[in-house]
Amino acid sequence: MTVLESRQGLEIHHVGKVFSQPGRPDFRALDDVSIRIRPNEFFTLLGPSGCGKTTLLRMIAGFEHPSEGEIRLDGADISVKAPYERPVNTVFQSYALFPHLTVEDNISFGLEMLRRPKASIDETVTRMLALVRMTEMRNRKIQQISGGQQQRVALARALAPHPKLLLLDEPLSALDLKLRKEMQIELKRLQHETGITFIFVTHDQEEALTMSDRIAVMSAGRVQQIGSPRDIYDRPANRFAASFIGETNFVTVKLLTVSATSGELELPGGTVIHAGVPDGVKFSPGKATIVVRPEHAELVGAGAGNLAGTVTNIVYFGTDTHYHLRLKDESSFIVRRQNRHGLSFGPAIGDEVGVLIGEGVAQLVED
Repeated sequence: MTVLESRQGLEIHHVGKVFSQPGRPDFRALDDVSIRIRPNEFFTLLGPSGCGKTTLLRMIAGFEHPSEGEIRLDGADISVKAPYERPVNTVFQSYALFPHLTVEDNISFGLEMLRRPKASIDETVTRMLALVRMTEMRNRKIQQISGGQQQRVALARALAPHPKLLLLDEPLSALDLKLRKEMQIELKRLQHETGITFIFVTHDQEEALTMSDRIAVMSAGRVQQIGSPRDIYDRPANRFAASFIGETNFVTVKLLTVSATSGELELPGGTVIHAGVPDGVKFSPGKATIVVRPEHAELVGAGAGNLAGTVTNIVYFGTDTHYHLRLKDESSFIVRRQNRHGLSFGPAIGDEVGVLIGEGVAQLVED
């Protein structure tokens, strides 16, 4: 059996976490969470503040222990092991670098604590500096480098012992927008080049969509959906997943017939179209909800399309324009149009317009 065949990844089985304080009701931070994270995967835990994602990350690291369930790494139960007994490293928001040490000394510190041979340490540090593109700054003090460079040093230090898992707790949150986007690409490159499993925690949807192989959307201590970025965005399982990932429109419809993969439905204006069905979710004919992403709907002239509304606001974003509409049933709807030369139809605020929802672009969701 090869090394890769023997690796099973991280398996989280029915994990729960309850925090107790004297004189206060118990607080359940995690409720029956089960996730399998594959070896060499960039996996993201995504959700709002208080959803349990950081608690789960701390349990993987060993800083917290499950109230129930277990966590297994390559088949071995690590639920009760101390942090230093786990082949896991963590990069925190604050980076936690030693300001009095040089870049090189920060990276070598963990290896020295592991009592690695000096020649091996020197070789590893040189390799890590090259990996994070910091070779020329190896002798700089931490106070002498920028925030983005400090983050690279923190990553190099965490990667140096070559852990099985690298845990990243919102490490990009302190960076400005341009640097954050650059580091999103760098993180994905580092994960690909090292082959280490990255588990990334964020509340930023764009970060999750940009970097992840798969995403677990979390809310109120439970996993709402697990899937690839495209699956999560195009085929959300429920209203929370649809609303948390990007902008979306919710439309109340009449579901006429439904199968495991498709539903025939009637829009408020009477038009009949077909919509997708999320995997494993069962629907019955009757009142239902569909989601339509703003860029998947088309703005057309009044009297055309299969929904009718009035333009209430227009927001220009450079690359595209968002048209905010009020439909005939007083619900709101957004259409996103890419700004291209030669567009012949550009409505103004107050204009009556039509909206075209094509076959297969809508998705049924659980409320």
